[in-house]
Amino acid sequence: MAVCKPLYKRSFSLSKREQNFCMSIFLFSFAGKQIFKRVEDNRRNTVLTITGSDSTSGAGVQADIQTISALGGYAVSVITSITVQNTIGIQDFYNIPPEVISGQIEAIVNDVQPQAVKIGMIRSAAAVQSITWSLRKYRPRYVIYDPVIISSCGDVLMSDDTVDCIKENLLPLCTLVTIKKKSAEYITGRKLSSASDMFDAACDILNYGCQAVLLQQGTSMAEYSMDILVRRGEHSCKYVSTPDMYNSYERHGMSSNLSSAIATFYCKGNDLYDAVTKAYNYVNQSFLSHTDLIGRASELYNEFVNEVAEHFKSNRDVRFYADSLNVSSRYLAQVTKRIAGKAPKTIIDDYLCHEAELLLSSSDKTVQEIAYGFSFSSQAHFSKFFRKMTGTAPSEYRRTKQNKTSYE
Repeated sequence: MAVCKPLYKRSFSLSKREQNFCMSIFLFSFAGKQIFKRVEDNRRNTVLTITGSDSTSGAGVQADIQTISALGGYAVSVITSITVQNTIGIQDFYNIPPEVISGQIEAIVNDVQPQAVKIGMIRSAAAVQSITWSLRKYRPRYVIYDPVIISSCGDVLMSDDTVDCIKENLLPLCTLVTIKKKSAEYITGRKLSSASDMFDAACDILNYGCQAVLLQQGTSMAEYSMDILVRRGEHSCKYVSTPDMYNSYERHGMSSNLSSAIATFYCKGNDLYDAVTKAYNYVNQSFLSHTDLIGRASELYNEFVNEVAEHFKSNRDVRFYADSLNVSSRYLAQVTKRIAGKAPKTIIDDYLCHEAELLLSSSDKTVQEIAYGFSFSSQAHFSKFFRKMTGTAPSEYRRTKQNKTSYE
């Protein structure tokens, strides 16, 4: 039987150029898959934080980005308010217009499509409406809300109409609301003094439509604080314990870091209880190695008192002392208020009055000489100041002290 042979013998070996071309295609395909996988991972672990800016980075968008990134998430942000803030506290706000807030959200969500949204500071009802409109439109999988109603310094940060708008529009869209005791009291109108009170308050908040509530500063048990976690449809609560030494919710940024961590663990596929538990573990561990930013308040106060002692006779103007210490009059007032509970002008006047009392009771100088020695324009001006400070005229004060000394 005849065997058909090919007319020619084909070689399947590739030239060097063809080999390089095939390798390029393989590497490009492999790299493309890796890039695609990385993009998908980023998208899956992306957390959008919608909150205010904190100049100290202890809370706000700065702290959120740090926490989300540390846990392997990808942080994107929308700014709702810019604070004028330092370690003493918040002095002022600039609220971002609602249309700018919604524009930021639209730009990010259309492009990145975050799985979770963490919401913090919202300062106006218009901003709340802008955010809730975007949430209804884009429907992120998880919405974690940390209501910043009362600051760590005790300041009320939003109006009653804003709170009402949050209850009606934002809470129904939330997967989880993480709320501190003082803010929960403000929202519910309840005084929270027992575990039963905490549970009832959490249920009140659930009734606004959210899926779960984490009420912080729940109740104390020995060396631990038990925070309360309540889920919709359940008739009991879970307790989340954390040591007191890390559970100081007055510590700046504690609640903000916790809610950001929960949002990130949600993105990683954890259920509610696991996300909350892991977030507590992370926050406790991070606060072990973290110290709060400490300003120069104590040092500045001592410098101010020394400056007053040196210059009070010739200058009683607060701006003079602020300029001498190279700070603003406003910051100096914050420092003295925080440390001494007094305004700078009160401290200056108190010091001058004390020195005047010493001279009136222990020297032979006339009232007029004392007045001019303290740079008053006239004796009458000094007498008016002294009477305002002590309730008595300088000459009368001197007679009273002299009579008391003679009697003794």
